[in-house]
Amino acid sequence: MNSLYLWLNIGSISIPFLYSFHPRLQLHKRFKWLFLSLILTMGIFIPWDVIFTVNGIWGFNQDYFLGVKIFSLPLEEWLFFICIPFACVFTHYALLLYVPKMKLGENSSKTIAVGLMLILALLLIFNYDKWYTLVNFSLAIPLTFVVLKYNPKLLQHFYLTFLVILIPFFIVNGILTGSWIENQVVWYNNAENLGFRMGTIPVEDSIYAYTMILLNLFLFEFFSKKNKTTKGCD
Repeated sequence: MNSLYLWLNIGSISIPFLYSFHPRLQLHKRFKWLFLSLILTMGIFIPWDVIFTVNGIWGFNQDYFLGVKIFSLPLEEWLFFICIPFACVFTHYALLLYVPKMKLGENSSKTIAVGLMLILALLLIFNYDKWYTLVNFSLAIPLTFVVLKYNPKLLQHFYLTFLVILIPFFIVNGILTGSWIENQVVWYNNAENLGFRMGTIPVEDSIYAYTMILLNLFLFEFFSKKNKTTKGCD
């Protein structure tokens, strides 16, 4: 079982990676911008992960890892920030390819974005002493505002594709938090979160997924559009 987390990562990315070369999707032609987005996003999430691990806000069960650590994090945790976002970005664009009308109206997506920011802000005000809640929501709120301001069309699609992406994300995250296995792969200190779980998954993880995926998509589209603009000027 000490390779469980590794196989979850490999299983998550294998099919999306292979189908990225599909002639209709051709995501492979933009791998440069996708991996740049993944690295920049890791620049935020990895330090956060390290600090939380060192301070016991969450941690890892050594029974499910190969034993290689980098800055207090198992190698598999580093791979998580490549494999899972890659699979999610692929799923987003694959859904739009096959269901191009998967889109909310501009006013609807704006209402959802504003409502989400208000809800998270209120929860934050009353739970500022819980570190996972504090950091998680403090990143989600400004990110939502920035995307709403600079790429609102992304939210029109994302709020629908995210609902689909949550299905495999929760399966993987459910296993990581102890569903269907003997022990947790990743454990959480409930004193540092809201203490409300969806099965075995802390409710904050849904916002964590929201932020991680949306940030990758926002950066990916920013770099892709910038590249097209640059080429157009040549």
